[in-house]
Amino acid sequence: MNKNLKQKQKSLVLIKPDGVQRSLIGEIIKRYERTGLKLIALKFFIPNKEQVKNHYLVFDGWLENVGKKSIEAYKNKGLKPPYKEPKKVGLVVLKRLQDFMTAGPVVAMIWQGNEAIGIIRKITGGTEPLASDIGTIRGDFTIDSYSLADTDDRAIRNLVHASASVEEAEKEIKIWFNPKEIVKYRLIPEAILYDVNLDGIKE
Repeated sequence: MNKNLKQKQKSLVLIKPDGVQRSLIGEIIKRYERTGLKLIALKFFIPNKEQVKNHYLVFDGWLENVGKKSIEAYKNKGLKPPYKEPKKVGLVVLKRLQDFMTAGPVVAMIWQGNEAIGIIRKITGGTEPLASDIGTIRGDFTIDSYSLADTDDRAIRNLVHASASVEEAEKEIKIWFNPKEIVKYRLIPEAILYDVNLDGIKE
């Protein structure tokens, strides 16, 4: 892969309503920023349900896949799923997510840098906070679990969404940002990260 393309890998990150309400915006941004990743877009607003729907349905088959996983989780806990059909269960999950993500403001961001997607997901932690490692955002700052979320009939409150792949990031970014909102600029510390010979350090 072209070196410049690797340096410009992009990831969408959303600080969800629970992260905003917990006053964790600065802490979460700091975690990503101090790795050397570059923030190239940011906005603060309340999304609408259609935008949230488009976000989660960015890939064909999402409803069925998430429905299958949910049915399996219900059965593993000895519970009866609300429906037998995965797609119908997927719609239940989607409604929970729409209700959660439109309950208050979110912070939408695009981060750029070498292996941005992998680095951000490592910092963020696993989807379920209960199973996330200490040192990750989810492991350090929240105690929610799938079990509690299911009991309350709501989406899991895990503070952050982060793109899972380059393809996913490309599709998600188009839902949350228009090209004019993405800023192209040079960040001085990039010279330390990417300049081969560290030219210009010595006086």
